Amino acid sequence: MPRPTLPTLLFTLLLSCLPGFAAEPAPAAPPPAAPTVIEYATLPDVAYSDAAPRCRLDLYYPRNSSGFATLVWFHGGGLSGGNKYLPEGLKGQGIAVVSANYRLMPQAPIEACLEDAAAALAWTLRNIQASGGDPRRVFVGGHSAGAYLATLLTTDPTWMAKAGFPEQRVAGLLAISGQMATHFGLRAQRGMPPTQIQADAFAPFFHIKAGLPPILLVTGDREMELYGRYEENAYYARMLRLAGNTRVTLHELQGYNHGEMVKPAEALMVRQLKAWCTELDQAKVPAAP
Repeated sequence: MPRPTLPTLLFTLLLSCLPGFAAEPAPAAPPPAAPTVIEYATLPDVAYSDAAPRCRLDLYYPRNSSGFATLVWFHGGGLSGGNKYLPEGLKGQGIAVVSANYRLMPQAPIEACLEDAAAALAWTLRNIQASGGDPRRVFVGGHSAGAYLATLLTTDPTWMAKAGFPEQRVAGLLAISGQMATHFGLRAQRGMPPTQIQADAFAPFFHIKAGLPPILLVTGDREMELYGRYEENAYYARMLRLAGNTRVTLHELQGYNHGEMVKPAEALMVRQLKAWCTELDQAKVPAAP
């Protein structure tokens, strides 16, 4: 086709300026796609074991998603109190949260606390896929006594083996002001004061080794925390790294005591969970089918 001459172009331009003349409109751009709105659901008081009435958990999950990560969360309370709850900062983050109760001391021995925590984690690994989650992206964490339980489940294979998982299946640990020595509740039963440290098989210190999953440690202000809690976590982080674990992060939240530090720690947990999931994506770890 011959190219239009200059007079033809000028004539066309002149016509477009005349009343009643309208050039053919350009096709309208398609409207932007509406963002997907994630909806969440809760399954309350699910029995994960028949060992005791307290063996119940709540599952909070994005019900119109698939392949999402899950955090199994254990409450604090010195192993002698407390109840399951959903941390506010973890809501609406595209992840599932399993919040579990467990038997308490002194009515039950410390072994029962650990067996229940392992059973709750095992239930999640077996059942989260039915709700759309990826069992290969199950993380574990907790605050205080809950962090102590989560840490032992991650580092001492004894408890998960009893629950039917002899191989490491945790994708990462988020320990929020956890005890790394033998828990003070157990030491108190042995007649020991809280300032007397012990590190036997019930201490995360006892199970430091290479090959652990990534770990996030968060404490409050070292001058406002429970007895040496920051120093325990700092020493634990150092020894983990010396054992060959390179993905260990420690945060000290200055100005916050043992209870106050949970809220700001939630933002750190969300950020770390998303970073770990991005690492899994980049490593081409697909979601479970």
